[in-house]
Amino acid sequence: MLKKKKTDAPETTEAINDTIDNESAETTTVDAPVEKSAEDLLKEELSLANDKYLRLYAEFDNFRRRTIKEREDAHKMEGKDLITALLPVLDDFERALKATENATDVAPVREGVILIQNKLKNTLTQKGLQPMESVGQPFDADLHEAITNIPAPSDDLKGKVIDEMEKGYYLNDKVIRFAKVIVGA
Repeated sequence: MLKKKKTDAPETTEAINDTIDNESAETTTVDAPVEKSAEDLLKEELSLANDKYLRLYAEFDNFRRRTIKEREDAHKMEGKDLITALLPVLDDFERALKATENATDVAPVREGVILIQNKLKNTLTQKGLQPMESVGQPFDADLHEAITNIPAPSDDLKGKVIDEMEKGYYLNDKVIRFAKVIVGA
């Protein structure tokens, strides 16, 4: 359009002003799409930034969930479950030792059971297991589970543990099994 208008020779100043107005209108229409494209670019940048933020947030959330799950799995796999499962075996060994005390010709069997028990105790001790000493101690509900009360043989044994039916154990200074005891009344 400009070429056509320029090829026409304007004779008056009005025609020249009209030509200038048309050219400025055309340049403003050319500038308008540039501003619009800048706005579109900013919108695209904003959408990209939002997308990046959402992806980063989702990645962090997945990381947080994964680490929580890994911690839970690690806690489940700690030695507590293993040691708790082995405690009945330890109790069976103690019962076997008591039963073999009065038997005849069982000395070699007894020695074998003692060796196995010592090996098992050493292994459990290395893992953090400690037996609880209860007999003669004052009854403590945080450590002991009273099975029954019996009359105390002497006044100094009142409120104290007289006998222990099942040992209590600590795992790394925390009670994992309460001692089942008989308390003097």
